[in-house]
Amino acid sequence: MLILEASAETMATCRAWKRGGARVGFVPTMGYLHEGHISLVRIAKESCDKVVASIFVNPTQFGPNEDFARYPRDLKRDAAMCEAAGVDLLFVPPVEEIYPVGSATFVNVEGPITSTLCGASRPGHFRGVATVVAKLFGIVGPDVAVFGQKDAQQLLVIRRMTRDLFFPVEIVAGPIVRESDGLAMSSRNAYLGPDERAQATVLWRSLQEAARMFEGGERRAAKIVAKAREIIACSPLARPDYVELVDNETLLPVQGNIDGTALLALAVFFGKTRLIDNAVLQGKESQ
Repeated sequence: MLILEASAETMATCRAWKRGGARVGFVPTMGYLHEGHISLVRIAKESCDKVVASIFVNPTQFGPNEDFARYPRDLKRDAAMCEAAGVDLLFVPPVEEIYPVGSATFVNVEGPITSTLCGASRPGHFRGVATVVAKLFGIVGPDVAVFGQKDAQQLLVIRRMTRDLFFPVEIVAGPIVRESDGLAMSSRNAYLGPDERAQATVLWRSLQEAARMFEGGERRAAKIVAKAREIIACSPLARPDYVELVDNETLLPVQGNIDGTALLALAVFFGKTRLIDNAVLQGKESQ
């Protein structure tokens, strides 16, 4: 496995592969990898000849009081996991490689897909996400890029940006990977204390109950959201940022009854740790 820090060298390597007829897959990450990330690598390998992964803790998607400085990092461990998973090139640029002195270009995706949910509580977050992904696409030039469904809003933003800027990249979603007790795998789970970790499973329980209600015929959005909130409230350490039922494509709130496919999206603090999770509610009539 190649490990490169320079954008120019990474670009030259990927372009050479493509000139040779290789189909290039890409999995961008912020590191501190877990099985969820590795599952995305496996998806990329299914349809691609070469797979590139990146590890870059992107400063522009963190707010001034967020966890950029303490975000978990372990490059040696991450590199070993990537090599074992069959990654061909690991791109690990320093900040100045992605944002050289004088950088003045950013990518804004406008509308409800960036102003709602995480966008409402993390202003500027998706500007940073779209900008860094556009830069990485420019460097790697992938045919396929794989993103996790756990970050459902991010996935929609990247799909929109890719279409709007005519990037010739197929965006593939990887399913949420969970711990044995249902907690969605996340690098930020490392922040949780023992009590917080135990109570964080309430997120999965609330999503499961919402799915059971939907499968049982309940279509009233307010009833489903109320039940999810009720279950989360059973955890004394849980402090919801949002619990919302939105359209799966526009992210606009579902008013009245669910008609089509909806996304139940959660963001909940346990202490200082903010966890997100979601479930897609899709009736047979929408399939």
